[in-house]
Amino acid sequence: MARALLLSCEAISKAYGSRSLFDSLTFGLFEGDHAGLVGPNGSGKSTLLRILAGLETPDRGTRSVRGGVRVGYVEQDPVFPSGGTVEDAVRAALVDADESDRPGRIALALGRAGFAGGREPLEALSGGWKKRLAIARALAAEPDIVLMDEPTNHLDVDGILWLETLLTTEARAFVAVSHDRYFLEHVATRMLELDRVHPGGLFETDGRYSEFLARRDERLKGQTAYEESLANTVRREIEWLRRGAKARSTKAKGRIKEAGRLIEELEDARARSTARTVDIDFTSSQRRTKKLLVARGLTKSLGGRRLVTDLDLTITPGTRVGVIGPNGSGKTTLLEMLAGTLPPDAGEIERADGLRTIRFEQQRTGLDPDILLRRALAPEGDAVTFQGRSVHVASWAKRFLFRPEQLELPVGRLSGGEQARVLIARLMREPADLLILDEPTNDLDIPTLEVLEDSLEEFAGGLVLVTHDRFLLDRVSTVVIALDGEGGAETFADFAQWEASRVKRRSAARDTTAATAPRERSRPRRLGYHEQREWDGMEQAILDAERALEACQRAVEDPAIASDAVALQERYAALEAARVEVDRLYARWAELEEKVRGSA
Repeated sequence: MARALLLSCEAISKAYGSRSLFDSLTFGLFEGDHAGLVGPNGSGKSTLLRILAGLETPDRGTRSVRGGVRVGYVEQDPVFPSGGTVEDAVRAALVDADESDRPGRIALALGRAGFAGGREPLEALSGGWKKRLAIARALAAEPDIVLMDEPTNHLDVDGILWLETLLTTEARAFVAVSHDRYFLEHVATRMLELDRVHPGGLFETDGRYSEFLARRDERLKGQTAYEESLANTVRREIEWLRRGAKARSTKAKGRIKEAGRLIEELEDARARSTARTVDIDFTSSQRRTKKLLVARGLTKSLGGRRLVTDLDLTITPGTRVGVIGPNGSGKTTLLEMLAGTLPPDAGEIERADGLRTIRFEQQRTGLDPDILLRRALAPEGDAVTFQGRSVHVASWAKRFLFRPEQLELPVGRLSGGEQARVLIARLMREPADLLILDEPTNDLDIPTLEVLEDSLEEFAGGLVLVTHDRFLLDRVSTVVIALDGEGGAETFADFAQWEASRVKRRSAARDTTAATAPRERSRPRRLGYHEQREWDGMEQAILDAERALEACQRAVEDPAIASDAVALQERYAALEAARVEVDRLYARWAELEEKVRGSA
């Protein structure tokens, strides 16, 4: 069945100054599209998304929206008006909704995002909670298609899992710019890649991210084979021209013209196929010490809240520790203690003599926005020393994909991904025994992430890594430490073991809540009208949700779809959504019951 076209672009082009981002792009977005948009840094993904949202205009070409279609947009770093509350922010997005519908839609949006009441001041929200609010606010307006720029940025792992469930169950259609490969694999059923390596600048395919990778590789191999064939044809034509071809006949004139066209086509194909990747190579000091760092009984509290309790950790050459936990659970604090910039309240850290530690800070406070890129890359002159040899700053900059003309730009005018590459370039200049990296993947594109992964895997020293990139964590870590935000820290062999433990704990918590929840309740005295109605229907709502969960479980276990990967993925997504809904209803039941007890 043909799907309705929601939004389309016809031959759109955009350039900044003399630099073209994309040229003559044509594509459409359809009802039900769950699309991921990827591409290297600087390819124009964010700009394209803003054009689709109607916030920017293309230099050439047209953007068209079907009549009546509502378009939502979530920017990379959401900005909210000062002085308001969470509820105010959602209400402002519902100016076109019926007055009678607004309270229910506000409550639904806040519940989706995990806010308790909605009276929280916007200024008090962390980056992760601002992103949750921005996404829930956009969906509250019930858009036909929502456009999201790096929606997983600032979210912790639990937040990303929440977003995956929300998008697969609640969004009608969406386009997400993202570098999170697990996220794309789980939510996208259509992929778009913006990259000059493709003819026309865009490659699109239906299917999951893994299917996109396979089809893109096939296409690029085909392009390579065609380029080789074209090169052979051009070589023969050049030899013919060199023999002194004379354009005396119509046939000869035509052949000379065709030879010129083929030469131009080959030059264009070669220019597009020249892959530009960052050259990342962390240098180990090759220290032979068996133990680089030993932490015993580490304990730390901040602001009256316990973050770490009695943590023991040993790091040897080749140990790669991944640290995960909710936002605010103390991940950066732990890194500061290991780096020696923050003392523990209790416990001790023993470091090898002369331990050389290099640290990547999440906030990038070490970058002066006014300093020129040339000086940021080479602080002491026009060259840097790398692995014992001198490298000119222009060659060093090229290694990190900076163009020669960028060397005279202030660092503050660089993109987030470019600033991250500057910091990585700094880290690479010095040999290290221990790397301590706090969210190094923020703003990096997928090709750069892949090079970073290879470098970290090959690094012979020790590594402590905080990241929300589950693919990187799973591939690189030899041990995972999970902080719970309440002082607890648990050690796992890998990310998969932590994920399995998380699912088991959630299931046990739900079973415990179900067993202890009272089935007979006295009528509350101080609930508002809407809460009263919610309370009266809560038991039936939970029963219905549990039946839906059981039905989803049976659907997943159906042997008829055991070999259908797509169907299984969809049914597992529905199962997870049903579990989340049951958890939400039990949590809401407990919240309302607390009000009842308080009024008794």
